[in-house]
Amino acid sequence: MSGKLYLCATPIGNLEDITFRVLRTLKEVDLIAAEDTRNSIKLLNHFEIKTPMTSYHEYNKIEKAYQLVNRLREGKNIALITDAGTPGISDPGEDLVRICHEEGIEVTSLPGPAACITALTMSGLPTRRFAFEAFLPRDKKERTAVLKELVDETRTMVIYEAPHHLIKTLEELYEVLGERNISVCRELTKHYEEATRTTLSECLKFYQENEPRGEYVLVLEGKTFEQLEEESRKGWESMTLEEHMALYEGEDIPRKEAMKLVAKDRGISKREVYQALLER
Repeated sequence: MSGKLYLCATPIGNLEDITFRVLRTLKEVDLIAAEDTRNSIKLLNHFEIKTPMTSYHEYNKIEKAYQLVNRLREGKNIALITDAGTPGISDPGEDLVRICHEEGIEVTSLPGPAACITALTMSGLPTRRFAFEAFLPRDKKERTAVLKELVDETRTMVIYEAPHHLIKTLEELYEVLGERNISVCRELTKHYEEATRTTLSECLKFYQENEPRGEYVLVLEGKTFEQLEEESRKGWESMTLEEHMALYEGEDIPRKEAMKLVAKDRGISKREVYQALLER
């Protein structure tokens, strides 16, 4: 029988956050695949775990994934760990999981720390619906496209950033999204943990005057549906009735339905829209 891949969440700072189940699994599996073995050996040594370890990272994620799958087919059980947090979240683990599913290998996940959830829950911003963006793309074209998508996002947004890129990212967010409430979380679960609730403009001003230090999670408020409706209303207020109709008909909406929508937008009856179009 094939072995099983165990996705083991490891601490994002405080070593006490590791679970008993993860510790037991790391001791019992045949092999641990780690994103950075130099970093992970400190964790294993701390908990006196002697299981063999191999590297699995961004630069070998496909070739090595198939090597690991071959070991799993031989009946070996493998644990996957990342530098910090839950494997598969903003790291190459997602490719290994996908390939395991394609190859019929069983995968299970052992819950534990995740920086995005930790920051979200302590942000003071809405948590029912959220969009996890991880690190924004470094490619300029792709980054611009992602930022453009976020302009009308109604969910709370969670973004990771390194200290040396923080100011540039804050500048872009403020330029594209405008003023927003933001919770800036840094050094989560560590001794100098901070969660500061502020605005984008004030946050940018602060870090232009103070050097960013530590790893950051930015939690940004999304637009409310009321704001979207208000912006939509302002968009057609300058239109003539005919232009407003053309806006909907250009989306292949039947004329009668378009008249209903225009009437609703303008707070008038459908008959009034019909009459005004006749007169013009």
